[in-house]
Amino acid sequence: MNATQYTPQQIVAELDKYIIGQDDAKRNVAIALRNRWRRMHAPLEMQQEIVPNNILMIGATGVGKTEIARRLARLADAPFIKVEASKFTEVGYVGRDVESMVRDLVEQSVNMVKTRKKEEVKEKAAQMVEDAILDALIPPLRSNGSRPADVHASDGGDAEMPSSETELNERTRSLFREKIRRGELEDRKIDIQVKQGGNANVGMVGAGMIDEVSMMNIQEMISGMMPKKPKKRKVSIAEARRILLEEESARLIDMDEVKEEALRKAEESGIIFIDEIDKIASSGQKGGGGGPDVSREGVQRDMLPIVEGSTVNTKHGVIKTDHVLFIAAGAFHMSKPSDLIPELQGRFPIRVELHSLTKDDFVRILKEPRNALTRQYEAMFEAEGVTISFTDDAIEGIAKMAFDINAEIENIGARRLQTVISRLLNEYLFDVPDKILPGSTIEITRSLVDEKLKGILKNKDLSEYIL
Repeated sequence: MNATQYTPQQIVAELDKYIIGQDDAKRNVAIALRNRWRRMHAPLEMQQEIVPNNILMIGATGVGKTEIARRLARLADAPFIKVEASKFTEVGYVGRDVESMVRDLVEQSVNMVKTRKKEEVKEKAAQMVEDAILDALIPPLRSNGSRPADVHASDGGDAEMPSSETELNERTRSLFREKIRRGELEDRKIDIQVKQGGNANVGMVGAGMIDEVSMMNIQEMISGMMPKKPKKRKVSIAEARRILLEEESARLIDMDEVKEEALRKAEESGIIFIDEIDKIASSGQKGGGGGPDVSREGVQRDMLPIVEGSTVNTKHGVIKTDHVLFIAAGAFHMSKPSDLIPELQGRFPIRVELHSLTKDDFVRILKEPRNALTRQYEAMFEAEGVTISFTDDAIEGIAKMAFDINAEIENIGARRLQTVISRLLNEYLFDVPDKILPGSTIEITRSLVDEKLKGILKNKDLSEYIL
């Protein structure tokens, strides 16, 4: 099934394969994704009127906010970027402006479309590359009938002598073509012509005199004006195949078509995840002096038109952000969502609160997801030829230890599991494969977990164990 045709329940079922709990958040993002399909199938006069319901996720670190958005984008095959709100500065200050998130989204979209287009022409490009490599090994016979210098009769292996120079050349080329296809000549060196573009250095222009988009356009224009001189390189056939495949694929792709499709894809299905939005919210203390709050509110006001829907100029063209889906997230420990400016609050009408993870959630996180930590470590040990297994009691012990540390020190959610399981297995990871030889089996039991981790909570200085 096409990812864009998933129903909300099917979307949630896909998210359940990787994310434990947080059903409310999953339902809301599933509805938001399905609404895009609904908008595209609505009457034409209504399509431009239907705007996405942006989502504000509220929850502590490590509960799955970023993972939900990232998996959603992967499921929808949509351009996706994650940005930190705290990295942006108000217009007039040194730093990144908020429009850069849209430019990054377009760049991501261009890369996605280009990759897909390259895959479509891969077979044709591979054939052209094979011909180029063959020409470098055994040049085709020139019109004057002279024999290529690289032809060796010993490579032919045919008892019957060819009747002409042309036939000898063709037989030799056929023989070498088969050798290339079988991978018998991968290490052989050949000379190839590599196109080199002129790199224009425009760094001398004053930073305050020109904006980022203009700088990119000028650099691209000057680079295009510079002559592209081919450079001769002596490389192995394996390396030549990689270099030439990239060149031939790029030549077969219409970049104007790529940019046009990428802009449309970013406009219609782009997802921008704005993390740490609570860091630009005012503390809520009125009249407490300006300080950084002035800049924070400035970033919010700069962000407002982007989220509301505006036109942004990028190096690939102009994009409208009216139908880009924005998902914002923050822990809101020191501030509240109501501390955001009212206009920005209104652009995130859907609010979802993600719950702190329990010990039972930790047990499920270690056992159920396709990318569970236990499965990751099993795969790493398997790469060394060692089998490692976890008993149910051991998983219970790991989950309990992670939960207890979160409760006593600082709650960093599921990320604490990485700290605990790394502490548990570091000794084994160090000993493989020198002391623990390939073919060995390691079983992680509850008693082993208790023994390895017994000193963590007793030590008052836990700084070395805190992420």
